[in-house]
Amino acid sequence: MADTAVTRTVTLDSREEAVLLFGPRDQYLRTVRDALNVKVVARGDLIQIEGSTTEPVEQAERAFQQLRIVLRKHGKLTAEDVRTVVEVVRGPTDRGAGAAVTVMESGRHLRPRTDGQGRYVQAMKTHDMVICVGPAGTGKTYLAVGMAVSLLRAGQVKKIVLVRPAVEAGERLGFLPGDLAAKVNPYLRPLFDALNDIMEPEQVRKYMDNDVIEIAPLAYMRGRTLNNSVIIMDEAQNATVPQTKMFLTRMGNNSRVVVTGDLTQTDLPKTIPSGLADAVQRLRDVEGLSIVYLDESDIVRNPLVSRIVKAYEDETPRGRRQ
Repeated sequence: MADTAVTRTVTLDSREEAVLLFGPRDQYLRTVRDALNVKVVARGDLIQIEGSTTEPVEQAERAFQQLRIVLRKHGKLTAEDVRTVVEVVRGPTDRGAGAAVTVMESGRHLRPRTDGQGRYVQAMKTHDMVICVGPAGTGKTYLAVGMAVSLLRAGQVKKIVLVRPAVEAGERLGFLPGDLAAKVNPYLRPLFDALNDIMEPEQVRKYMDNDVIEIAPLAYMRGRTLNNSVIIMDEAQNATVPQTKMFLTRMGNNSRVVVTGDLTQTDLPKTIPSGLADAVQRLRDVEGLSIVYLDESDIVRNPLVSRIVKAYEDETPRGRRQ
């Protein structure tokens, strides 16, 4: 290396993490090294990355950090995980921007803003079923709706179905007035918000009037088979295990399914297990399905949201004041 070489160091938690991160016979380490044209030296629980310019070195550092996140959540890595992460970090300058989604007729792109979001979008592009788990503000629903609109406008699907469990967030709303649409509207409002942000509201209404876009409570999915559709379940942590199984098996020919949720915000009674928690364990080795985890580093709302999420995830909160 020249005297002007750029270096970065990644510190791992243990030698055991290093063994899993580098892969069989250092296969994963070599994949990152060769794809990004950097020198990687592993010493115990340290990874030293060197390169002649800053960009590939920073990309390699981001790649190893993203692979550590995947490893912590899944307990293992695959060659596909490594290829996906490398593809994400090699995108344009904005983190995750290599996995852009075209959602507007004008060609406007919806770009992931973090590497984790980039992994999520890449998974939706390459898998028929994706489960995304992460805290509030990480763009789980927004990116899923954006991908659905992109596929609809490209003519790859004919319908978008957006679903939410009708579970109250720690409150009792009582008997709401109005017809069915009016009663379920408060539960489904976040999905309308995402659609109206991505598309013109008039276009959303037109699609809904023509049944091209359908927004419905989870209970109304029973007995249906949805072909040529993108089917999204939001707030899946509030679905029971039987409901989750029912939803996942609605998938017909040429359809995509995306399930999103936050396991820290379950509103089910404590005696009822979350279908999302069950699914990420039960389905983790199912071929054709991808499970993506996001964390507080992927939060793209007000920066204060990230700090709040981190405080609530702290396993040793401060004691109550006397």
